Amino acid sequence: MSEVRTADVLLFSDNATTRQQVMNAVGRRPGPGLPQLRWDETATAAMVIDKVEAHQYELLILDAEATKEGGMAVAKQLKQEIFNCPPILLLIARPQDSWLAHWSEADDVLHMPLQPRRVQEKIAGLLKGVAA
Repeated sequence: MSEVRTADVLLFSDNATTRQQVMNAVGRRPGPGLPQLRWDETATAAMVIDKVEAHQYELLILDAEATKEGGMAVAKQLKQEIFNCPPILLLIARPQDSWLAHWSEADDVLHMPLQPRRVQEKIAGLLKGVAA
């Protein structure tokens, strides 16, 4: 019996509905030949930092629209402070925020509202980059 490959993904949003939409859009696996996703959800920026320092994730998905401290600020901090920081996919609501996402050093952006095929493509692309 072969072992099922998995990829650990940290999903940050202070909105439980947003987190559920991302997970529902992807399903168990973002594409053929890719590992099954193991989701780790968090609602606060402080927990993102703690979890990334304590665990090796293959991908981080951060909500730029989170209140108090959004995903862009968290992405910038992680990219500057974490050696070999995993790729970051940033959820943004406004296309004009793309330049801020670039400033935050996010590896890619995903525009809201979420389109399942686009979510799968973005996650698959980032996970393939990690496996390469």
